[in-house]
Amino acid sequence: MNTFLWGMLPYACVTLLVGGTIWRYKYDQFGWTTRSSQLYESKLLKIASPLFHFGLIMAIAGHFMGLVIPKRWTDAIGFHQHQYHLLALGGGLVAAAMIIVGLFMLILRRRTTGEVFNATTVNDKVMYIFLTGAVLLGTAATLFGTRGAGGTEHNYRETVSIWFRSLFTFQPDVQAMAAATPVFKAHVIIALLLFAIWPFTRLVHAFSAPLKYLFRPYIVYRTRDGVPTPSSQGSGSRRGWDPIGTLDRNQRPR
Repeated sequence: MNTFLWGMLPYACVTLLVGGTIWRYKYDQFGWTTRSSQLYESKLLKIASPLFHFGLIMAIAGHFMGLVIPKRWTDAIGFHQHQYHLLALGGGLVAAAMIIVGLFMLILRRRTTGEVFNATTVNDKVMYIFLTGAVLLGTAATLFGTRGAGGTEHNYRETVSIWFRSLFTFQPDVQAMAAATPVFKAHVIIALLLFAIWPFTRLVHAFSAPLKYLFRPYIVYRTRDGVPTPSSQGSGSRRGWDPIGTLDRNQRPR
């Protein structure tokens, strides 16, 4: 069972993630969407969505630090286990609180707003079950996963992290993951299954995050200037949008 869970299941889930994403992009581009329900309800959404997404960004950063950066590296720069534990606990609880509150509000909104509820599919419900499970188990691991059998201290950077990095060399350290506490094992399994169903849910929109919007020139739909701003092309400055020179109604000749 250890060989299956920690040596085979991760690669099966990644295969579904990559293959499913390629399949979805090739055959279901019109369905590649969040199916936004903002038009139905926006008051809860404008609070819940930022809470959930910014908390998720913090959690991803914490996972990267804990899983990718080896313990010996942080020890080498004088950032020892106790300091790391305090940082991980503080940052993890803040991120968990944001994610849980945001996710609760999103689910509450979907359940209590008639139009949003009617637009909810079985696919969405399954996705929310796996997502909620991963979040709650991750929070439990942060709070209670530092104690192993018999009350001994458990450092996941010496078990889960070593196993995680070994996956990239295609030599999974099954025994390292087998030595982790049950709550970490449950969290990893539900996270793997979430990745497996990812391409077949609305979560696929994460692969189309509009990051270029942060760097594109702003768009002026209407200006009070009498003369349109000249183009920046050819001036050596960053390219902007070329004005078309359309005047406002009260500026047009009669």
